[in-house]
Amino acid sequence: MGELRKGQVRNLGLATAAFAVTFWAWNLIGPLSGSYSRQLTLSPTQTSLLVAIPVLVGSLGRIPVGMLTDRLGGRRMFAIICFVSIVPVLFVGWSNSYGWLLFWGFLLGIPGTSFAVGIPFVNAWYEAPRRGFATGVFGAGMGGTALSSFFTPRLVEDFGRPSAHLLIAAVLALMGVIMLGGSRNSPAWTPSTASALPRIKEVMKIKATWQCAFLYAVTFGGFVAFSTYLPTLLQNVYHFAQTDAGLRTAGFSIAAVLSRPLGGTLSDRVGPVKVLLVSLGGTALMALVLALKPPAEVPAGVGFVLMAFFLGLGTGGVFALVAKLVEASRVGTVTGLVGAAGGLGGYFPPLVMGAVYTAAGAYTIGYVLLAATALVALAYTLRAFRSV
Repeated sequence: MGELRKGQVRNLGLATAAFAVTFWAWNLIGPLSGSYSRQLTLSPTQTSLLVAIPVLVGSLGRIPVGMLTDRLGGRRMFAIICFVSIVPVLFVGWSNSYGWLLFWGFLLGIPGTSFAVGIPFVNAWYEAPRRGFATGVFGAGMGGTALSSFFTPRLVEDFGRPSAHLLIAAVLALMGVIMLGGSRNSPAWTPSTASALPRIKEVMKIKATWQCAFLYAVTFGGFVAFSTYLPTLLQNVYHFAQTDAGLRTAGFSIAAVLSRPLGGTLSDRVGPVKVLLVSLGGTALMALVLALKPPAEVPAGVGFVLMAFFLGLGTGGVFALVAKLVEASRVGTVTGLVGAAGGLGGYFPPLVMGAVYTAAGAYTIGYVLLAATALVALAYTLRAFRSV
């Protein structure tokens, strides 16, 4: 137990940093969507597809990455993800056609799979009563999207797109080296020797896998959708410059980042179900407020920040629920499936928003759909987890 406690803070910190860096890389296209749209004369639907495509791979890729983490350990997998991500990061920076951007953007989903590495890695370092706190702190690494929203447009403006992407690639390389040299797998962790397919079949039979996948698709999916598509939305509706839209998107992401560990900690104290009920109710309310297209800054800016806060609470609550319902040896594989559902939850909304804006010239229908989805999830949570 002494060895376990000794490495907790260092390895949680390193895992959170690696998560933030890889999520920055995952979100390199969204903050620049306005400039891509103007340079390549893209329709709203084409822009939405470009923004959403990394989310698809980052989502589905979490399933095999979660299984590999059970087998190889988080230390090695974090390093592998960092090193492999360098290639699409560089080529996205050098691509100047829509087709090549889609291709390399597809592979840019690879850094988005790091979430399925970190949850089992962190879980193994912490005893059960503190796993909500630990996974909540680790989840704050999704603030990498805030870093991308704030810094990427400015770096491109100051140094050009290829040089900005080269800098991100260098940070990824450094992070991979740090994880190899500085992090350690928990002494409580043992590599899984079971073959992958039976493990997937096994966890797919667990009811909690599907329950948590649905809830994560709503909460984390909502966060991903807004953090990637919000720069486009703000430019279309409120006519902000790209850097100004990036600054406000960074504020949205920071609110979710701060509330995620709060959601995990509160889940340890009052239970994840109560946290999820507050999260989903708040999300539905804010979606309805934003559907009215309120003026910029106040109340619209406050509405977006509160939306992020409620979504962040929910993401912390879901993985506290996973830790409560799933045995430790299966957490990596379950995390892969739940994480994939969360990412897929963020894949479709930008496409829907783009189609809605093309058809109606406004996003009202998209907000109403989000509110309805959150209310359905709230009703399901009340019904499914009465005894948790």
